[in-house]
Amino acid sequence: MTKYTHHHVAVFLLTFFSYAFFHATRKTFSNVKSTISDEWSPSYHNNTVNFTKPDRIWNTRHLFDTRKDAEPYLGILDAVFMISYAVGLYISGMIGDRFNMRLVLSFGMCSSAVTVFLFGVVFEWVHFYNKYVYVIVWILNGLLQSMGWPTVVAIMGNWFGRYSRGLVLGLWSACASVGNIIGAFLVSGVLDFGYDYAFLVTSSILFAGGVVNFFGLVSTPKEVGLSLPDEDAAVHPKEYTVRVNGTDDDETINMPHVLYKQEHLVEDDDTPSHGANDNGDSEEDAPLLNSPHKQSGASSSDNRPAAIGFCSALCLPGVALYALAYACLKLVNYSFFFWLPYYLHNKYRWKETVADDISIWYDVGGIIGGTIFGFISDRFQHRSIIVIPMLILGIPALFIYNSNLSNTLTLNGLLMAVVGFFIGGVANLVSAAISADLGKQGPVQGNSEALATVTGIIDGTGSVGAAIGQILVPVIQDGLGWRSVFYLFMLMTLLTALCILPLFVREVKDLYAKRRVRYSWFTGASVSNGTEDTEELFN
Repeated sequence: MTKYTHHHVAVFLLTFFSYAFFHATRKTFSNVKSTISDEWSPSYHNNTVNFTKPDRIWNTRHLFDTRKDAEPYLGILDAVFMISYAVGLYISGMIGDRFNMRLVLSFGMCSSAVTVFLFGVVFEWVHFYNKYVYVIVWILNGLLQSMGWPTVVAIMGNWFGRYSRGLVLGLWSACASVGNIIGAFLVSGVLDFGYDYAFLVTSSILFAGGVVNFFGLVSTPKEVGLSLPDEDAAVHPKEYTVRVNGTDDDETINMPHVLYKQEHLVEDDDTPSHGANDNGDSEEDAPLLNSPHKQSGASSSDNRPAAIGFCSALCLPGVALYALAYACLKLVNYSFFFWLPYYLHNKYRWKETVADDISIWYDVGGIIGGTIFGFISDRFQHRSIIVIPMLILGIPALFIYNSNLSNTLTLNGLLMAVVGFFIGGVANLVSAAISADLGKQGPVQGNSEALATVTGIIDGTGSVGAAIGQILVPVIQDGLGWRSVFYLFMLMTLLTALCILPLFVREVKDLYAKRRVRYSWFTGASVSNGTEDTEELFN
């Protein structure tokens, strides 16, 4: 079992609150939309006073004729942010694998804080209002914010091993939900002074977090003289063999850029390869098998595995399927993030403050679900066999939540927490623990230069789905009503399960292909057949 140190605790907390502060700044814009709509529209007048003089003072912020005209523009800002965020994730993942992730994360936090400060504070203080400049600045903010998730997941994957990763990252993935709650509380505390103060507070905290990470975050255990987690430190030859769909045939995936050097290389049948190779050369003469200690003049940078490319990461087993699945699932998850308070206010006519308070229960359910699912998947040592049943149960949960049973505050909050448990919990597990697993598997096991790229691919594809959702939800709601919107959510949840189904089938076959599989909540799944051990069950 991995021995945790104070470095593990520090990394957990620093990365947790780093991404929580990212989400707090996003939540700021969502929570001040009503105020911004009023500020950017002409001042209201009563029936007796139709004009106010001088007009240039009262209507300096006049960007739109009415408050209703401002709402589509705010939706455009949401859409361009998600699109730029999705594009940035693909790029940021590869950047994180090629540069120091501590520096990438710190730069992303500080530069994003400056952008948010410019958007919400500087423009308001100097009375500069331009729709096109706002869009450009918000696109830049999306690109800079994309540096957060791939790097924090990669750093956590470097510190926590696979057998405990489900529980640890399941709990850690609550950072987004905690950030939403933090942002809501911060905004509500200063919004009476003006929306610019809301942006000022959250951007200042984000910038301060970036400075703390620059001086205090350790991106990998090797930087402080610690070894990588035991289960991820196994050394593999250049060619790694992956069994596909539980068949006896082996599919060989060649990753020539991934090279692991070791002093003793042992074949799969535990037969030492100390003799001559097929060409009659001794082991010392084989360049790929040489110990790094025997290579004179080799620089320390040669011992660092090369970062994999985008296409190589996409071709890793399970990455494409989970990326497509997360596109469908994030559409549902982020639609709740953006539209849940609006839905509660319009359908049940509850006050906006009440709707904001009730919507928190979705995040609470996601926190609980992600933690529990992570723990159970650690015990089973497989992820998909937990994800599929939870997604199937999430479909009736969505149907019941949209029924008349949720017309009271108590029942609505309870059913909302159940939906968050299944939908938000699985989303947290996929975006964190499963992304880390896929970036540490098979051909790149032990290579820390692939995790951020894989995470960027999965979350970037998910953000594309979320951006599409921000276009579909208002269109469907306006034409067909909220019931049809929830039918869309159920369809997307079903498509998520179908995308992961091949991996689910393979994992079930892996479990039942063994003659005797024993299960314990303390030790997880294990095999009592021959010399096979627990590690063989974990793909």
